[in-house]
Amino acid sequence: MRLAGWGAALLLLPLSAAAQTVTMSGSLGDKALLLIDGKPRTLAVGSTVQGVKLLSVTGSDAVVEIAGKHVGLALGGAQVNLGGGGSDGTGSLIVMTAGSGGHFTTGGSINGKAVNFLVDTGATSVSISQSVADRIGLDYRKGQRGMVNTANGAVPVHAMSLSVVRIGDVQVYNVDAVIIPAAMDQVLLGNSFLTRFQMKRENDKLTLERRF
Repeated sequence: MRLAGWGAALLLLPLSAAAQTVTMSGSLGDKALLLIDGKPRTLAVGSTVQGVKLLSVTGSDAVVEIAGKHVGLALGGAQVNLGGGGSDGTGSLIVMTAGSGGHFTTGGSINGKAVNFLVDTGATSVSISQSVADRIGLDYRKGQRGMVNTANGAVPVHAMSLSVVRIGDVQVYNVDAVIIPAAMDQVLLGNSFLTRFQMKRENDKLTLERRF
């Protein structure tokens, strides 16, 4: 059975409850793969873990019930705040769980447009394919032109600065990026983003704690 892609539709519980986050990481048949308080959990439809009840799941979204409220979680979708009002993006912690192949992927957004990220510590900058850049409306053709070396040789790129990169409730501003003519749906989350965090890996969990 094939796991669905990983995402980061983040749900924040009301402040009256213990601090708790729920992230939809993927799906496997009639089960949803969730991160609850940073711990991976597999829930079948109808089951409840830590007050989170799974009502339904597809390959790309799920519906959960928390404190009597039905909330949809979508891979790469916008976060929902049950306490009212959206998060202001001032969070400092990102937790990811490795997917198939041991890669860390997560949903998020660039300048408010949903994308899927793949952590790449070998990339100097955030790297985006031209097709994804066109989809999310980046005006990269006005950026500085240059060349970068890849496994397939030197390729032309456009360098630019991304106004806002967001994962969960963490926002980072003015992130260097390169737009490349490559066929890839995921955005490579390179060191222009990662170096702003203290990175810690434990088994299949990667934690990014903001430094500045």
